[in-house]
Amino acid sequence: MAWRNHSIITEFILTGLSDDPHIQALLFVLFLGIYLLTMMGNLMLLLVIRTDSRLHTPMYFFLSNLSFLDLCFSSVTVPKLLKDLLSEKKTISVEGCLTQVFFVFITAGTEAFLLSVMAYDRYAAICHPLLYGQVMSSQLCVRLVLASWGLASLNSVIIVLLAINLDFCEAQTIHHYTCELPSLFPLSCSDISINIDILICSTLLHGLGTFLPIFFSYTRIVSTILRITSTSGRSKAFSTCSSHLIAVILFFGSGLIRYLMPTSGSSLDLLSSLQYSAVTPLLNPLIYSLKNVEVKAAVRRTVEKYLHYFR
Repeated sequence: MAWRNHSIITEFILTGLSDDPHIQALLFVLFLGIYLLTMMGNLMLLLVIRTDSRLHTPMYFFLSNLSFLDLCFSSVTVPKLLKDLLSEKKTISVEGCLTQVFFVFITAGTEAFLLSVMAYDRYAAICHPLLYGQVMSSQLCVRLVLASWGLASLNSVIIVLLAINLDFCEAQTIHHYTCELPSLFPLSCSDISINIDILICSTLLHGLGTFLPIFFSYTRIVSTILRITSTSGRSKAFSTCSSHLIAVILFFGSGLIRYLMPTSGSSLDLLSSLQYSAVTPLLNPLIYSLKNVEVKAAVRRTVEKYLHYFR
């Protein structure tokens, strides 16, 4: 299928985050630092989980997949942002823009499904601890991850097929730093009413389809924790869920704001996109390592192991 049928323009112009060269230089340093820390943090978490046998459990299997997704998600948008911060003319081809839209949807969509799966894992661990090993078998864990990728891929293909059929005639300035579907619709000279309705329905179905299992899982988890009589046991149970809850709030909060609110090119649009595409991938490894005793201990063991190896 052709990328476009009757479009006159061949590229879009991105307004970026600022027109001021001095601010752009500062932003380049800031986001380069964020990107490098994101890469190091998530690669470190992947390495620790891979090398420490104590972390070979379903919870950390899902966490390693989340770290891999955060690497991918951040790499879809931040490198292009860094390039544009050093460029006078910020352009992207129509094909490149639609490709970026596809990968934003597939990585973000998979992360939403994975966060839902991780909530079910915490539900099984806390509400059914004696059956946890049987319920969360290695085969089921792999299938849940593959299903997350598969469903997100299907949703991404449907969304991008809608975008491919749009015609872009004159307007070519995207009031954003990256290509996202809500920012493309106002530029089209086609009838986009159906496309907007499908995007909203897709976002609601995807969002509710992943958030509702999280909500019901945590409803049962809280109910179970409140029945625990010992304060230490209750505190330990809450601590195993707090990292995941923070990740859910950061990701779903900014994502739903971006795709359900009307696009205006405002600072809120930019901030919500930066939150889930750049900041959340940076914070996730910090949240899971700083608030998790097992991960902190595994990091120490891994560092000591490699220091001993290089001596």
